[in-house]
Amino acid sequence: MINLTKQNLAVGVFAAGLVSFAQGAQATDYPLTIENCGRSVTFDQAPERVVSLGQSNTEILYMLGLADRVVGTAVWFNPVAEKFRDANAKIPRLADNDPSFESVLGQKPDLVTNQYQWHVGPNGAVGTISQFSELSIPVYTAPADCVGKDNTTGGDGTRLDAFSMDLIYQTITEMAQIFDVEDRGEKLVADLKAREDVARARVKNVDGSGISALFWFSSAEIDVDPFVAGQKGAPAYIANALGVTNVIKSDDEWPKVGWETIARSNPDIIAIGKMERRRFPADDWEMKVRFLKSDPVTSQMAAVRNDRIVVLDAMSMNPTIRTIDGIEKLADAVTRFQASNSN
Repeated sequence: MINLTKQNLAVGVFAAGLVSFAQGAQATDYPLTIENCGRSVTFDQAPERVVSLGQSNTEILYMLGLADRVVGTAVWFNPVAEKFRDANAKIPRLADNDPSFESVLGQKPDLVTNQYQWHVGPNGAVGTISQFSELSIPVYTAPADCVGKDNTTGGDGTRLDAFSMDLIYQTITEMAQIFDVEDRGEKLVADLKAREDVARARVKNVDGSGISALFWFSSAEIDVDPFVAGQKGAPAYIANALGVTNVIKSDDEWPKVGWETIARSNPDIIAIGKMERRRFPADDWEMKVRFLKSDPVTSQMAAVRNDRIVVLDAMSMNPTIRTIDGIEKLADAVTRFQASNSN
């Protein structure tokens, strides 16, 4: 059995050992120019009023101690991390999902951050880069949604390169530069890397080779082709840490695949996304489970018949700081699968 208390202590010691290094971080020299998603973004000073579109970016801002700069949020999948509930409650939520362009402008932002280009990008659902540029409002997009990724293919885009947590660490580092809090950024990156090291150490002896998995995020309707994880996104990063094989071979971020095709691949484990968002009926994880157990096709899959369905925080299935949590949660499912097979 793993002693989690000792692990947590190890994380604290590791992070504490880096504090002196973090305190030596170099201050931002304005004007600051950052290359972001194929364009240059220049800041003459640290932003004072930020609208954050995307839970991951928002929580990173909170972790950097910048909640007082955030004047509006949108695009939420799950409840905010507990330690930020009080601060978050004081900040206007412009929408659970997509806010209007006008509602964003109404907060008079001097920076808009977005987690996904499909909200703010060349053809953004909220607004385009050019629309914000015309109003001299800079836009910072999370690198995880554009580095090594093609978003012109429609849907949620196609991964050219496999996702890595390094892209999340890049977001933290660049946001810390933008706001001139480099010391906080270095410490946060060090803390998260330590957490990832602990998670990987915990699952080092969990051999998932020979085990297959499906990652079901949601569906436009409960009984239509589901949005499932491709082989290069955050779920693949989780699976690869354990040696587990994703049955979906597409490079698309969240391809739609028919249940008949999935049933033929017969995954050993099915991971389903749990979220507070209700854009689609299948955002409800309990509805997902009921469908899997009642549908004539899905109910015959081994993972369903043997109750090998694992519920993952939807944020861990996206490229976010919570992807680290997903490694441990899937490791538990793999361990249970191996135990049941050995009996």
